[in-house]
Amino acid sequence: MQTLFTQHYLWLLFGYLLGSVSTAIIICRLAGLPDPRTQGSGNPGATNVLRVGGKKIAALTLAGDMIKGVIPVLLAKLNGASLELQMLIGLAAFLGHLYPVFFGFKGGKGVATAIGVLLAASWSVGLSTAVTWLFVAKVMRISSLSALIAFLLTPVYAWWWQPGQHTFVLTTTFMSALLIWRHRSNIRNLIKGTET
Repeated sequence: MQTLFTQHYLWLLFGYLLGSVSTAIIICRLAGLPDPRTQGSGNPGATNVLRVGGKKIAALTLAGDMIKGVIPVLLAKLNGASLELQMLIGLAAFLGHLYPVFFGFKGGKGVATAIGVLLAASWSVGLSTAVTWLFVAKVMRISSLSALIAFLLTPVYAWWWQPGQHTFVLTTTFMSALLIWRHRSNIRNLIKGTET
């Protein structure tokens, strides 16, 4: 029992530490660009990196942030972890992205990392969220609005695609709620009509 507890603890720690690696900051440094936390919206995420460094750098940031969610969950799955444990490890990676220990606990809003977690834990839920995000972004042309709509619907997708998996649904709901809370300034701007 003690060994099992230790293994779970190490998986959670691994997820959090990997999530704490800020793709946006590292890629911008390697590309000789300003720290994204000092530019644009100040958010170290793909949307702000798009403003700072263009499409290619933003695409690398997006991919890196998604991979941070995929890797710990997928490795845990391959090692026989239950869906509940997979989601808790994914939540740890998501929290690492939001509150990275390596960057003063000032991280991004978590959209790409959350989608990575969902794709690895349940491809049907992750794909539903990703398609919603991309569709709304294509139609509305507002990144924050597409994220908000996608993650308002994510708990519904979780309930639909994983019936009876209460921990999965609750973890997904908590992650979605936290992501929406991280977008509170965007919500204010959307209400005012000033969101870019």
